Amino acid sequence: MAIFEYAPAPESRDVVTLRSSYGLFINGEFVEGSGKPFKTVDPATEETLAEVAAATSDDVDRAVQAARKAFGVWSALPGSERAKYLFRIARIIQERARELAVLESLDNGKPIRESRDVDLPLVAAHFFYYAGWADKLQYAGFGRPGQGAPKPLGVAGQVIPWNFPLLMLAWKIAPALACGNTVVLKPAETTPLTALLFADICRQAELPPGVVNIVTGAGDTGAAVVAHPDVDKVAFTGSTEVGRIIARAVAGTGKKLTLELGGKAANIVFDDAAIDQAVEGVVNGIFFNQGHVCCAGSRLLVQESIHDELLDALKRRLATLRVGDPLDKNTDVGAINSAEQLAKIRRLSEIGESEGAERWSPACELPAKGFWFPPTLFTGVAQSHTVAREEIFGPVLSVLTFRTPAEAVEKANNTPYGLSAGVWTEKGSRILWMAERLRAGVVWANTFNKFDPASPFGGYKESGFGREGGLHGLEAYLDV
Repeated sequence: MAIFEYAPAPESRDVVTLRSSYGLFINGEFVEGSGKPFKTVDPATEETLAEVAAATSDDVDRAVQAARKAFGVWSALPGSERAKYLFRIARIIQERARELAVLESLDNGKPIRESRDVDLPLVAAHFFYYAGWADKLQYAGFGRPGQGAPKPLGVAGQVIPWNFPLLMLAWKIAPALACGNTVVLKPAETTPLTALLFADICRQAELPPGVVNIVTGAGDTGAAVVAHPDVDKVAFTGSTEVGRIIARAVAGTGKKLTLELGGKAANIVFDDAAIDQAVEGVVNGIFFNQGHVCCAGSRLLVQESIHDELLDALKRRLATLRVGDPLDKNTDVGAINSAEQLAKIRRLSEIGESEGAERWSPACELPAKGFWFPPTLFTGVAQSHTVAREEIFGPVLSVLTFRTPAEAVEKANNTPYGLSAGVWTEKGSRILWMAERLRAGVVWANTFNKFDPASPFGGYKESGFGREGGLHGLEAYLDV
């Protein structure tokens, strides 16, 4: 019987024009930074993509002052006028979607299929969605009777991570602008390029200068944004450790704060679940975006009676995953974002083995250059094992078992995190029973990693507080 192999189907890099260097975006213009420039690299090849300016505290101050000045103009516009700008941005994102998707995959390492088919449609959808709210804030339920629409807060300082650079930007900038705030955004050091291309989109949309400002740099730059006394609202997505630092920094300042932090989500499969469907959901839950997902289903809880059957099916499916060039349209698992993150994944996986869990990966030839890690399963995992407790943030799945729904809930909730969970069963009553008891901000039923701009997202416990997306996402940017 003939064996058919996939032929490479590379997306062209020619749709992206990379500059050799990028400045800061302040008051509608690209300007030089005062810090030492840094390089951003393609994690699949380790080649330097561009040199990027680093913002010092003085640069951040310039950006905040530009945002403060623009706030007076932007917040005074009728909501219908702000909506026009947001609609315009959304349409330009759609028109330049291919360019943005290729640049995202180059800078981040994620497969082009995910950038093109998941990230970019959601980015545009968030701007469309919040454009629709801009002139309806007085009907959003946050104001007081007879007082009209609630007021914007002022300048929003926003710090975003490297796993979904453009999508996290949209989650934060779109509701902030719709509510009448202005923005100073700090993208992650390893993935600044799509944020800087978005700055160009802001100019193309003729957004008033200073409404959106983008300052690039490392942790010091983000800390300067958070600590600036003229920032009224701080929004952060990233690690729980940094979230704690930010919470301490803004305590007592009167700044409004939302934090979307780490996760160690349970994906729970009952014995009556459709096995093939559940396997696809498990794969999507942990190997989507190389496991660089805060709500990833990194703990698989399988009912004992179907453990062997599900695991055999899961291993067969993992053997079909294609790891390699992120710009190849056939690729399922791309590159790890950085050498630092790869070292963390390797370290935690080695700890998993040393603690007695059994490690398995499909036969997988990894590229010689770049940052790569194969899809990995750990079986024989106990709740006390490090791989079942710490967020690995990579393509690593820990498998545990349970016998009863009550035991599944107990094990799922046995974590300091509470961002998401998944439940796989044919019984609607069981889904509702589980969802009521799981301490997770989002519970997916017979699916995983599904997002919609109209649906709020956020967590409990060490996964942060506040919600992004939906009607709830407006509240974080309004004086209520």
